[in-house]
Amino acid sequence: MANLKAIRTRITSVKSTRQITSAMKMVSAAKLRKAQDKIVRLRPYANKLHEILVGLSQSLADSEVENVYGRQPKSSPEKILLVVITSNRGLCGAFNTNVIKEARRVISEKYPDQHNNGNLLLMTIGKKGYDYFKKTKINMLPEQNNLLHDLTFDNVAEVAEQVMKSFVASEFDRIEIIYNQFKNAAVQNLTNELFLPVEIAAPGKVKTTPVDYIYEPDQEAIIKELIPKSLKIQFYKSILDSFVAEHGARMTAMHKATDNATGMIRDLTLQYNKARQTTITNQILEVVSGAEALRG
Repeated sequence: MANLKAIRTRITSVKSTRQITSAMKMVSAAKLRKAQDKIVRLRPYANKLHEILVGLSQSLADSEVENVYGRQPKSSPEKILLVVITSNRGLCGAFNTNVIKEARRVISEKYPDQHNNGNLLLMTIGKKGYDYFKKTKINMLPEQNNLLHDLTFDNVAEVAEQVMKSFVASEFDRIEIIYNQFKNAAVQNLTNELFLPVEIAAPGKVKTTPVDYIYEPDQEAIIKELIPKSLKIQFYKSILDSFVAEHGARMTAMHKATDNATGMIRDLTLQYNKARQTTITNQILEVVSGAEALRG
């Protein structure tokens, strides 16, 4: 009977867990639909603006106007900033682990000298990334986890402005963003994207031929207005992409957890029925044996 009680207790516990994972799956699905609409609408605009930005940078490279956002280091970049975007919460499979592993790989394989010299810094957006890297010896800027609580363009633009100013002030020679790019609810593409300096040429990314732009009012005004706006939108798109991918990963993880719980309940119920049948059979044998003993 003790065994039966233990199995019943475990079945009850797994059923409670299944209710939680099922509820979390539905919540993530609702959030995913809302966030997915935003990224689907933003991507064409952001991609076209980035295409114009690359073409504009190419044009400015041949002019006398200085593009402060396209400044290339004379040698290999010495001061590096990595923006690592994770989530504030877990229960989303390998979503955060993959980003953290990619950041560690970039640091150890791509920028080991900068890291050893103390010239590599991290900016984390997401509590999971911050909690991990604060335990390491990597230099870190103040975390920006609150962006994910109220993800709007205005809030992200303030942080992007700080990052851009640090590049213009020569605090960094190169700024990269590491995040999960949303593809669908079950698939996220791990992405390592150059933020600054602005690419002068992007082979394979810009499908159109270079355009000779007519500037109005002038090139200097374009640098002050269009390029910063485009960079802020690219920064916002990266965070929004990660935000949507997070909900997709969590919905998929909770769907699998719910299915696993259902399978466990089925197996435990079968185990319970077998144990109960064995107990009843033993009780019947005891009764029959007692009756035979009295008759004898």
